[in-house]
Amino acid sequence: MSHIDKPKIYSIAQVFQENPNLEIPDYQRPYKWTEYNVQQLLDDIVLNSDVSEYRLGTVVLHKNKGQNEADVLHIVDGQQRLTTISLILQALKERSFEDSKVYDRYKHISSNLLVSITEHPDSQYNLWKNYQRIKDIVRSFSDEIIEFFFDNCKVVWVEIKDVSEAFQFFDSQNSRGKDLDPHDLLKAFHLREMTDESEENTLNSVDSWERMNQVELAHLFNDYLFRVRNWSKGRRAKFFTKGEVDLFKGISLTSRENYNFIQPYRINHFFTEKYNNDMERKIDGQKMNYPFQLDQIVINGRRFFEFVGYYSEIIDGIKDTHDLGEKFEKNEIVRYVKGGKSHAYAILETLAKYPGRNRTGDRYVRNVFDCCLMYYQDKFGLEMIDKAIEKFFIWAYRERLVKSAVQLASIDNLGIGMESQSIFRVIREAKDVKEVLHTPLEGAGTARLKNLDEIVTLFKKLNYWTGK
Repeated sequence: MSHIDKPKIYSIAQVFQENPNLEIPDYQRPYKWTEYNVQQLLDDIVLNSDVSEYRLGTVVLHKNKGQNEADVLHIVDGQQRLTTISLILQALKERSFEDSKVYDRYKHISSNLLVSITEHPDSQYNLWKNYQRIKDIVRSFSDEIIEFFFDNCKVVWVEIKDVSEAFQFFDSQNSRGKDLDPHDLLKAFHLREMTDESEENTLNSVDSWERMNQVELAHLFNDYLFRVRNWSKGRRAKFFTKGEVDLFKGISLTSRENYNFIQPYRINHFFTEKYNNDMERKIDGQKMNYPFQLDQIVINGRRFFEFVGYYSEIIDGIKDTHDLGEKFEKNEIVRYVKGGKSHAYAILETLAKYPGRNRTGDRYVRNVFDCCLMYYQDKFGLEMIDKAIEKFFIWAYRERLVKSAVQLASIDNLGIGMESQSIFRVIREAKDVKEVLHTPLEGAGTARLKNLDEIVTLFKKLNYWTGK
């Protein structure tokens, strides 16, 4: 059972007024933000000061008993940001506000965070350097920006009650100086794009994201979403890094731009909203998902979080085919192909148990097969999925048969079509399933490694074995 409280949205004023017992725990890394990070944060605040609300990201905390038995909130995630905001508060206190008409409302707000920062030399140097920069910048803050900073700059506030969950979350994202994963950067970006959403929609998006297994979420992006979106366009996709996050940033449906290509996305968005919010849904209990396509332009904000959740479920279904026990009989792909005249079920059964399936190269090839299945199902549903499985098996596993070593570079070349036609490009451009199923493929006549006899047997049954 999860011990994560329902997320809340706090303004900067609320953060420090309502939570005086904030502390940075000893296990946190040093304060690493540089002048560049500080400048970026302050620029964002000033440049967005004309909007109704600006999100500064998510703060995750663990409730702990302090020395005086009062509850203390240990910062698990968001230390760098909250420390910098504390420096801004201090700089505002030291500034002369004789000409300000609004600062009196906020001058009582302070932060105790700075006293709990580690004495690590890096922390002390960055605190001093950044504070000098912040003092220079806040001198030019107008009353409007001061008001905006305290009341309209907000964070999503998540409290974790169980210490083991707090450490697990901490270890997975921030421990030992590890940078945030690319998908965490995307979370922060798309939260900032939700300023026009209701508080309920924002909190639900954060809640669903935080409840996903973060390791599996990283695999979803790196091994599936990133690869399919890139391979379908003939681009390399070995590693999903912070330099690739723009692939999952797209369009805002509430922006002023009225480009023609955005119109279909707006129509789908507002039609789905209208359908789901109609009074009749309270009667029939139906819900319509946004009609996502894996290679579409990403819609910023709430739809991005829905996009991730939607494809997470599809991948879970495909992963079920890795083990064809009875508990997976409800899987729609398995139900479709089991007992049919095609060889599709035999393929899934073989891939789930052949002896060499856990070798690194074999896992790479299985990933290509799964990505094909995901992309096809996303576009054509279960239409002739049995024949598609046969096609994807031959195309992907020929790579395993003809090469003694399958590296990550090998499957990247396969995905983009360096040595043969890319199935991903075929699926992307296909208007009918037959265009995918009629794609000509090469056979194989030799197996370079042991423990591939069952794969060879399937190649023979499907008439793609050219050897003796």
